[in-house]
Amino acid sequence: MKKKTNKSVSSWRELRRLRAWELSQKGWKQNKIAEALGVTEGAISQWVKKARTEGIEALYQRTGGGPKPRLTSGQIAQLPDLLNLGAEAYGFLGDVWTQARVQVVVKQELGVSFSLSHIGRLLKQIGWTRQKPIARASQRDESAIETWRTDKWLDLEKKPDMKDELSCL
Repeated sequence: MKKKTNKSVSSWRELRRLRAWELSQKGWKQNKIAEALGVTEGAISQWVKKARTEGIEALYQRTGGGPKPRLTSGQIAQLPDLLNLGAEAYGFLGDVWTQARVQVVVKQELGVSFSLSHIGRLLKQIGWTRQKPIARASQRDESAIETWRTDKWLDLEKKPDMKDELSCL
């Protein structure tokens, strides 16, 4: 009752399952097959049952299931070009890409809506890291801050001289 198929074996695991089926068809006991192939008797039992109920084709490796990707490989390849235009090209203030901003651009340009966590995975896939903008006051004066750091802070940080302490006594 051995059934020949035209399918080629693609992995050693697949070959092992097929060999288990073949040995069971030759009358081997499950414990002997398991010992010969280095697997558990339970695995042999499952494989033999699967081959009996679904056919020998069920022992071949299958590709993963799941939904089809919503972006094509071409669209994913297009994403860096869209982001290289800069966030300001899409009407955002400041040229920083956040996941939320990328989410808007992907929806607008590619017509697909993703969660923020998936946008993070997409960015990682194309070699980008997410950026988190630094919250700063709009009236911030960098030169005044640097002057304070170099002049005022140093004066506050100085320790009093010993002779200054003695004169206080």
